[in-house]
Amino acid sequence: MPRDNKTPLIQKIARKAYSTFKDLNNSSNGDHKALSDKNSELIALVTAVRAADLKIAPRKTKAGSGAAELQSPPVTYMHICETDAFSMGVFLLRTGASIPLHDHPGMNGMLKVLYGKVSIRCFDKLEDSLTAKTPPPLFEPPLSPFQTGSLRRSVLRSIGEFSEESGPCLLTPQQDNLHQIDAVEGPAAFLDILAPPYDPDDGRDCHYYKVLRVAEEAGADVKANEEQQGEEKEKEKEMWLLEIPQPDDFWCGGEPYPGPPVSI
Repeated sequence: MPRDNKTPLIQKIARKAYSTFKDLNNSSNGDHKALSDKNSELIALVTAVRAADLKIAPRKTKAGSGAAELQSPPVTYMHICETDAFSMGVFLLRTGASIPLHDHPGMNGMLKVLYGKVSIRCFDKLEDSLTAKTPPPLFEPPLSPFQTGSLRRSVLRSIGEFSEESGPCLLTPQQDNLHQIDAVEGPAAFLDILAPPYDPDDGRDCHYYKVLRVAEEAGADVKANEEQQGEEKEKEKEMWLLEIPQPDDFWCGGEPYPGPPVSI
């Protein structure tokens, strides 16, 4: 197959994402198998992308930046393109920055690290409402009565670290749909593709969550034992999440995208 050296890689990704997700979004099947079957070419393209392809230079931790650094956004976003089928952009995380646990209702997604390293914890929702058969346990600290309507049962599905050498992290409407992203050992950036895009008017709004600790698990002995077992032992563990407002210490700024222009 002849190599197309004239079309920028990010343009190839955009065109393939549009053709792939335009069909997938019209299908009722959004599981990983369908995503992988329809996206094998897209996954290969996204796996190959690097910061240099988007004319983004890896950033370094600024020494002695002080108050100015604290006042700047912990995360910034470069918008590349958006259609009715998907949106694409780049998130840049400062050293120590975190994108809090959040969801992507009814959406598929791909996240590819461009530089640095991120840790990603992915959750699946088990149900959206409480029933008499599944009363919530006691939490530490206790919840107020009005908070119980914001509880969600979930399972921690995966924990992993991703670098520019890693393949993309995938999410679907059913699997790994909630995740938290933390910069590890310095600044990081990743390409983000969501299909379809967020749209509050169509029921696709972003919600934030925090993991609750059950009261009987809050003891020091249990906590020490969990640390010895390591995070891998937490996988597949059922947990409770509380929907919360956007955390006060998180906000996202914007900056221009410097890479090749993209058109669909």
